[in-house]
Amino acid sequence: MLDVRRMQVLRAVITSGSITAAARNLGYTPSAISQQLSALEREAGTELLERVGRGVRPTAAGALLSEHAETLSAELARAEAALTELKEGRIGRVAIRYFATAGASLVPPAIAAVRREHPGVRLDLKLVEPDDPMMDVEAGEADVAITVFPRKTPPGKGVELVHLLDDPYRAVLPKTHPLARKRVLDLTEFAEEPWVGVDGLPGVCRDILESACASAGFAPNIVVESEDYQTAQGFVAAGIGVGLVPELGLGAPHPGVVVRRIRNPEPVRAIHAAVASRAAGHPAVRTLLAAMRAATAKVA
Repeated sequence: MLDVRRMQVLRAVITSGSITAAARNLGYTPSAISQQLSALEREAGTELLERVGRGVRPTAAGALLSEHAETLSAELARAEAALTELKEGRIGRVAIRYFATAGASLVPPAIAAVRREHPGVRLDLKLVEPDDPMMDVEAGEADVAITVFPRKTPPGKGVELVHLLDDPYRAVLPKTHPLARKRVLDLTEFAEEPWVGVDGLPGVCRDILESACASAGFAPNIVVESEDYQTAQGFVAAGIGVGLVPELGLGAPHPGVVVRRIRNPEPVRAIHAAVASRAAGHPAVRTLLAAMRAATAKVA
C-alpha cells in the first residue's frame, strides 16, 4: 500500500525541482528525503523520478502519484478541519431522548441554548414514553436521556448520571372535597379515597407512588387510570377520585381542582440526565446540561 506521507514528499520534490530544495523546505536532510523516495518506489514497483542535470523530474508514474498526493493533501486538510470543528462542538450530531413532562419544561430552553451556541450541530430529538429513555443511551442509540430515579436497576456501563432536580408529587383533589380546605395533607388521608391513577403502566413513576403508599400503610384504590396528567386532572375535577401528580406534570392546573402539598411521606421523582460517557465531553452536550440546570432552577 502506498504511504500518503511519502507521496507528499514526492510532490514536494517535484514542485521544488530537487531533493535538496525539498529537504530544505520540509526541514529534513537530503538523505532522509532520498530514503523516503526509495521506499515509495519500492511500494509503487516503478521509478518515480529521473535525474536531469542537478535536479530531478517525474516519470509518468511519479507525475501521476504527485497529482493524487495533491488531492489527498486537500482531503486530509478538510478532514483535520472537520475533526477540529467536531471537537470544538461546531458540527456533529447529538441524540436526545426524553419523557413528556421533561420535554415540556426542561428540554426546549436547553435545545434553544444549543442551537444558539452550536448552530452547526444537528439535534436528534425523540419523545420516548412509556419506555425508559435511558435504554437508548445504554444501547448506544442516544447521547443524552432525561430519566427518572430511583429505579430498581442501576444504569449500564458507559452511562453517567447528572442530577437535574427533585420533582415532588402534589395531591390533586376536587375543589369541593372536604380535604381541600387543608394546605398540607398526610398521605394516609388518601387511604380510603378512590384514586385516579396517573401511572398505569409498570415503571419507575408507578413504583415511586406504590412505595410511598406502602410506607403510609395502604395500597391506593384506583378506580380509573389515565396516562395523561391533564386528563387525570379532569377526572379529579369531575369528582371521580383524588390523585398524586408530579409538579412538572401539573402544567396549568384544571380550574376544578386544588393542588396541595403531601407529606409522611412526600413522594419525589429524582430527574437525571443519563449521558453516554463517550459524549460527556462534547461541547454541545455540556451546553445542553448547563441549560437544563438553569431551567430547573427556574422550575424550582
